[in-house]
Amino acid sequence: MSEKNFDELYRDIIKRKISLEEPLPPVYNPKHLECLLHPEEYAPVIPAEECDSCKEAYERACQNSCIFDAIGTDAKGKLSIHPEKCVGCEACIKACESGKLIAAKDVIPAMKAVREKTGKAYVLIAPAFFGQFQEDVTPGKLRKAFRALGFDGMVEVALFADILTMKEALEFDRQIQSQSDFQLTSCCCPIWIAMIRKVYQELLPHVPGAVSPMIAAGRVIKRLYPDAVTVFVGPCMAKKSEAREEDIADAVDYVLTFQEVQDIFDAADIHPEQLCEEEKNHSSKAGRNYAKTGGVSEAVAETVRQLRPESRLQVLSEQADGVSECRKMLERLQHGETTANFFEGMGCVGGCVGGPKAILDRKEGCRQVERYAEEAVYKTPLENPYVMKMMEWLKLDTVEELLEDEELFVRRF
Repeated sequence: MSEKNFDELYRDIIKRKISLEEPLPPVYNPKHLECLLHPEEYAPVIPAEECDSCKEAYERACQNSCIFDAIGTDAKGKLSIHPEKCVGCEACIKACESGKLIAAKDVIPAMKAVREKTGKAYVLIAPAFFGQFQEDVTPGKLRKAFRALGFDGMVEVALFADILTMKEALEFDRQIQSQSDFQLTSCCCPIWIAMIRKVYQELLPHVPGAVSPMIAAGRVIKRLYPDAVTVFVGPCMAKKSEAREEDIADAVDYVLTFQEVQDIFDAADIHPEQLCEEEKNHSSKAGRNYAKTGGVSEAVAETVRQLRPESRLQVLSEQADGVSECRKMLERLQHGETTANFFEGMGCVGGCVGGPKAILDRKEGCRQVERYAEEAVYKTPLENPYVMKMMEWLKLDTVEELLEDEELFVRRF
């Protein structure tokens, strides 16, 4: 009998073809089980099997593709991926012609935590979610589906994108005093931030110290319900790495991708499209558009205009998506070859909708996000009453107090 691979073990476990309470049958690799039970101990990308197809380091396409120097060899000369250096951009997976590198899975510990929770459990859903689980799956139906899995509720991260938009707009107004000044957006893509922190450190002073909308959502839930289990769901592998970063690891307990959630729905025989509606509408057009390239820039520019209509300074933005294009944009900035003053980078082509674990292709994902954004009752964060209600809960009396916050929405790079 041949040995089963990592993916077969994963699918057999979630379909309960094997029990974790019994010894693992010999056709499975015990190392694979460890990766599935304790993903936090491994990088977001893991070798599915020992790699010997590239004998020399200079031959390794995976190693050459990693700009974060996360891939090396262990004491035995075997390929290894450093858990703290790996961002989860998946460039190495795409570069590996042998297909021996795969994405980690967090399903088993995440669902175990939801089943065994002593408090509440919340899904924090990324702005790119609309249309991913079939076109007729509305947010209300998806909320019902998560309740069927044992969650107490679903929170749209786009609401917190609204709040972070206001913070970024205020930072722009405070820091940009002339057209020679510039700001790098800080609050969305973990690959973009990792590039700046690890490759372009000299640009860090131009990055406002703000957490991502995912972290903001998790921290607010934890403040309201200290014992809550928080599970972020999105198209991004890099969010798994971000959630473990030491200074922000207090916010999100687990990260699942859209594909992992679809696996759970399939295994549990849950069909969101068949469920009844539970309508809620908390996010603005601006927050929903964070899921696509240019969405952050558009949101910040419009919010700056609303906050400071008398200001002569305008947001002159430049955007790039994909690691290669982000690097080119940053190098143009370093060489003074741009007149922009606000730079938005997305690690995936198209933005979050182009994430490696999206279910829809990039173009259709973008179309769905734009459709959902156009359906928003509120167009900007300042028009969104739920933003103001949230700030009231957090004891922030004015928008300007976002700049004074030292706990929920701030990190120090």
